[in-house]
Amino acid sequence: MNRLTRIVVAASFALVAISFATAPAFGADRAKKKKAGTADRSATLTEPGKKFIYKTSAGAPQELEVYFPKGWSPSGAKVPGVLLFHGGSWTGGSLDQFRHACSYLASRGLVAATANYRMLPKSGREKLPADESYKRVCVTDAKSAIRWMKQHADELGIDPKRIITGGGSAGGHVSVLATTNPGLNDPADPKEFDTSVVAYLLFNPAFTAADSADAEIDVLKHLKAAFPPAILFFGTKDGWKTGTDAALQRLKSLGNTTTELWLAEDQSHGFFNRPPWQDVTLAAADRFLVVRGFLRGDCTLAPPPGGEKLVKVP
Repeated sequence: MNRLTRIVVAASFALVAISFATAPAFGADRAKKKKAGTADRSATLTEPGKKFIYKTSAGAPQELEVYFPKGWSPSGAKVPGVLLFHGGSWTGGSLDQFRHACSYLASRGLVAATANYRMLPKSGREKLPADESYKRVCVTDAKSAIRWMKQHADELGIDPKRIITGGGSAGGHVSVLATTNPGLNDPADPKEFDTSVVAYLLFNPAFTAADSADAEIDVLKHLKAAFPPAILFFGTKDGWKTGTDAALQRLKSLGNTTTELWLAEDQSHGFFNRPPWQDVTLAAADRFLVVRGFLRGDCTLAPPPGGEKLVKVP
């Protein structure tokens, strides 16, 4: 029995839990499920996410919640994998933030996961060296989560060379550093698996000039010309956009032309968590993934009733 099959799978809905070791197709559609694309968020839900422990740090388990396409089988064609990290100022947040996104992406044929990570409360920061940010452990755990997905690619039914990552706010910051900073590795991680990815989905990522005090967690210090394609979302009233503007300017100076910035007029930080923007940003991410060859077909989310739109920055 391998490591993955020993991990306890939990489901939050009233369904019979299915063992990952037996790996049957993940069940029939839920009763009375509405047609995908309606305004009801449950319309695009595939099956409850399956939880796995990707590492244990100081006795505390760190979890991934994975969503699989309908009819999924590990022996089928390998599909891209998506891994999203929640926000919460590096000190809070939960897996719930991206459950809807992961469920939708799974309904479109991807294996999508969201992961938590260690968060250091303010009461523990005084123990750190003056030049070491409390954000470091977040990045270390994000790297572990990416490696876990690659290590278990066959069992998850994904192509380890087509992993997409991203996140919201702090989670966006963590996801970029986990894939660009060669340091901050967990010594217990299997080093034969790297943390490279092929694309990013970044929902108002929290990049800030204040991170320059610690090079390990300063995004600007780790950007390269070969930065993978990325789509970024911001509200025009979000003060965190300044950090992303600096990052995009840095990438432009390096000759990188694979990033897209989309703006929501008069919206503030975290706007993507609220309807209708939750699905508006997700629909834009869908189109981005189609253009990049990671998805096929049309988005199944209904247009917002109020006609809300994102504007792409030239």
